[in-house]
Amino acid sequence: MSSATPDMTVLLDRIGRGDEAAAGQLLPLVYDELRRQAQAFMHRERRDHTLQATALVHEAFVKMIGGAPASFASRRHFFNAAAQAMRRILVDHARTRGARKRGGPAAGLGKVDAAEVDIAAPSADDDTDYEALDIAMKKLEAIDPRRHQVVMYRYFAGLGEQEIADLLGVTTKTVQRDWKTARLFLAAEMGGAC
Repeated sequence: MSSATPDMTVLLDRIGRGDEAAAGQLLPLVYDELRRQAQAFMHRERRDHTLQATALVHEAFVKMIGGAPASFASRRHFFNAAAQAMRRILVDHARTRGARKRGGPAAGLGKVDAAEVDIAAPSADDDTDYEALDIAMKKLEAIDPRRHQVVMYRYFAGLGEQEIADLLGVTTKTVQRDWKTARLFLAAEMGGAC
């Protein structure tokens, strides 16, 4: 991917200026990395999903690029936005699913919103409270943006320590410390559920 970085940078700049054709040229350059991120998400989910990692890639890409012109300062910024988009899809789905269980507004028939598509429901062996995790992640981002990014890249995007270190411009030891500290913070915020 590093040989494609200059092309990606140019395309990101064109997307920021509203060039719709650039998005179509960007997807093939970033698809494999986005698919790897999506597979990391799907690995933690139940096995009988109607959608696969490919659908999550496309949903996240549409959320990031679709609509108003998106502006990405760098490759790092783009992939962080991808991890954020995938996280939002997961959280939105968990909220919608919870509302249906309680007989709330989402329980009825009607227009299907993209967030209601069955992308990331919790697996049978995953009792993560995604709403609580989202709240804790927002707090972590406010007090320590780098540790927030480490969690985004590792947990939500499925990147390895060396990849995260390269993206953030730190050592792998720093990534390891940040990951450990962030997990402790999240566990405390979520009442030990992390």
